[in-house]
Amino acid sequence: MATLWRLVGIVPMRADTPEGSMASEAFYRIREIIASQDMPANIDAMRKGIELTARPLPAGVTGEMVDANGVSCELQTPDETTGDAIVQYVHGGGYVAGSIGSHRNLTGNLALKLGCPVLSVDYRLAPEHPHPAPVEDSVAVYRWLLDRGHSADKIAIAGDSAGGGLTMSTLMKLRDLGLPLPAAAVPISPWVDMSGSGESAVTRSDRDPMVTADDLTRIAGVFLGPDGEATDPYASPLEGDLSGLPPLLIHCGDDEVLLSDSERLAHKARTSGVDVTLEVWPEMIHVWHSMAGLFPEADDGVARVAEYLGERLAV
Repeated sequence: MATLWRLVGIVPMRADTPEGSMASEAFYRIREIIASQDMPANIDAMRKGIELTARPLPAGVTGEMVDANGVSCELQTPDETTGDAIVQYVHGGGYVAGSIGSHRNLTGNLALKLGCPVLSVDYRLAPEHPHPAPVEDSVAVYRWLLDRGHSADKIAIAGDSAGGGLTMSTLMKLRDLGLPLPAAAVPISPWVDMSGSGESAVTRSDRDPMVTADDLTRIAGVFLGPDGEATDPYASPLEGDLSGLPPLLIHCGDDEVLLSDSERLAHKARTSGVDVTLEVWPEMIHVWHSMAGLFPEADDGVARVAEYLGERLAV
């Protein structure tokens, strides 16, 4: 479906929908279904709930499990691939849930629209493996890509929610280790502040059916573990030095509890000299991209990520 882009951040406007009523009927139906569900009572319930929503890779994409420096990953390759670009993807789930399987719909559609492989990373989760295990695994996978001959300027990193925060932590760690940085990165609905101090935690509390501020506070404690600190920049990238990082596309919905994380991340990165594109999508909820195939805005979101990465990876 046609989409016009209006520069107010940048905010997408639906070309066939009057301003003030932008979202599709299909989106509203899905949103109502999500809002009607009970929040998981504990981490086990959260893990089971996320996996129950898992969908297979789309037609035209083939998955192959690989061992990347001891980290289990799935290489998702579209039937029609051009060039040697690749995207390293780190899934969301609050660092306590989510998997390759739970995100195959999102990552597979990204591979399909972009026309290059996506390497989906099954990093270790808390509470069994608290911080800094996820960033250690993500860096190990990136090293594996370099060791396999992938040029850094043909690699991008992307992730959603906790994976969006992990995308930023990975970039910072790679820079600090002196490794060549990827061509670009895309944090989707990123969680980058373990203190939960963003104002949208309050202003969007009755608008986001996916995440609550209380959820974030509870899960942050599990992720950090008994010895972790919310001020650790590899756990809370907002606390860190963002200078020298590659170009970023930050996606966030206007109805998200985590909206402030995206806005503050974009501001800090931009003032640190980073090339940043922040796109706040009207009415969208947390990681709406994961529902590609269910409503047009989700398809549009994945397509926009693919467009951005395609330009920087020269796919």
